[in-house]
Amino acid sequence: MSMEKEYPMTKAGKEKLEQELEYLKTVKRKEVVERIQIARSFGDLSENSEYDAAKDEQAFVESRIQMLENMIRNAKIIEEDLESTDVVSLGRTVTFIELPDGEEESYTIVGSAEADPFEGKISNDSPIAKSLIGRRVGEEVTVHTPGGDMVVKIVAVK
Repeated sequence: MSMEKEYPMTKAGKEKLEQELEYLKTVKRKEVVERIQIARSFGDLSENSEYDAAKDEQAFVESRIQMLENMIRNAKIIEEDLESTDVVSLGRTVTFIELPDGEEESYTIVGSAEADPFEGKISNDSPIAKSLIGRRVGEEVTVHTPGGDMVVKIVAVK
């Protein structure tokens, strides 16, 4: 029996996934079924692009529902470690400066299920997070990225 993948995430991240799941099950699923029924009423299904599009959307919605259910079922909530506040870990926000003279950047390290770089949330599987996890404020760290290596100095962890 294979072990299912765990999805580390914050409590807020799990709640966001639960809200999306509820929306897909109660609203989106019904909308898609209505679109299929309307498209069926147009007649010949063999050349009915509206029907094909609605069936494709239905497949996407059902696939997303299954994925969300799996992620929620296998969620591992990240507990905040209040004792070691200067160590970079999952669920913490890390601020660093790219050396020698880069700008300050801040990211919250989260599980892959809730990563969103545009909101400043990076996956614990990303090269930056992998390099920073376990390190402390004041340390200089070499981050190996696809674009090349960069050296950063950790200035804060919240």
